[in-house]
Amino acid sequence: MVGRNGQTVRDLRRNNRTAVLQRLYFDGPMSRFELAPATGLSGASISNVVGELVEDGLVEEAGTVESSGGRPRVLLRVAPAGGHVIGVDVGETRVRVELFDLTLTELARTERPLVHHGYDVEVIVGHIRDGIAEVLSDTDIAPEQLLGVGIGVPGIVARTPGQGAVVHGQTIGWDAVPLESLLRATCELPDSVPYFIDNGARTLGQAELWFGAGQGSHNAIVVLFGSGIGACLVTEEAGQGRSVEWGHLTVQVGGRRCRCGALGCLEAYAGAEALRDRWREAGGHPPADVDEETALTALVTAAHPPDGADADPAALAVLEETAEFVGAALSDLINLFQPERILIGGWAGLQLGPRLLPHVRRYATSYALRHPAERVSIGLGGLGPDAVTVGAAILPLADFLAQGGRGVRGRDRHDGRG
Repeated sequence: MVGRNGQTVRDLRRNNRTAVLQRLYFDGPMSRFELAPATGLSGASISNVVGELVEDGLVEEAGTVESSGGRPRVLLRVAPAGGHVIGVDVGETRVRVELFDLTLTELARTERPLVHHGYDVEVIVGHIRDGIAEVLSDTDIAPEQLLGVGIGVPGIVARTPGQGAVVHGQTIGWDAVPLESLLRATCELPDSVPYFIDNGARTLGQAELWFGAGQGSHNAIVVLFGSGIGACLVTEEAGQGRSVEWGHLTVQVGGRRCRCGALGCLEAYAGAEALRDRWREAGGHPPADVDEETALTALVTAAHPPDGADADPAALAVLEETAEFVGAALSDLINLFQPERILIGGWAGLQLGPRLLPHVRRYATSYALRHPAERVSIGLGGLGPDAVTVGAAILPLADFLAQGGRGVRGRDRHDGRG
């Protein structure tokens, strides 16, 4: 049956389930009495929806609370064991795979290094396949219980009807890699388990907006610093956010050669790999044969040594110049999008942030137009180095909630389809 607004009974039921699930997820535990005004649904609708969700194993009781009169009210919450999601971070030095319950409590994790293989597609697909198998085996969770697998990757992700998610990663040598198809052919997961593949900066933004320093923002930008640099823009129009290739904004005409092949990109000055190279070119002595995280730690320590030792002038100069490049690049984001908040994340951003943030703020506001600059706050992300993985896991979780909890248990059972 179709209503006057074009919605079927099934659409209405899904929307009601979505409203209740999302309210309990973000604001629970709550009682049935509180859910009615919070969702705009009638008491009878709340009773029906809650009954369905409890039957499906997605909602459970969480104690009681005294009422102003009569019996205590039963509190409800989303059931942690109601489903499971996997988040994957394809990073610069390793592939991290984590398994979470429905409330994003970590149940298992594994990491596989990329040091000797770089971004070889077969190697990365194998790491994802083996990582998924390992975290499921460690927890005795059947693949059929997964709501989906979210994956954060470098580059631009396009979706095609035939191949699903295709990754265009110019800086890592990926030219239209059909990652979703490769995973479907390789991973031993049921066809019913969806893959959600997106840019790593967007998954970072998702995590910070749901659970980190971006909560409550309606117009925010989350930037990611690692070997590469990216950003996630969240506005009323962009909804859950969209990734932007901010690292390939030109900050120096005719400047340093970037990994993408262009000249003068921000990434060629402020990416972790570029920082190590610039320190060496300035006369510094970065440690040899170490990974980028260790080299960046050495750079920061050389510029700001403990115990009052003399600073390395080359390291200090590189970091000061980097702060200006980053601040100038942030001013472009400020002028273009007028965000209320900018958050800096990624493993390199979190490592550099405590030292560079005051300088970055100063340069950003000096280069930006005065009115938007006065309204924006610039700070660090709140979730640490696991934020990309958590954000990747949010991708299937967000879809699950938006579909009213249709998934593992009671899949479309109330829609008459099985």
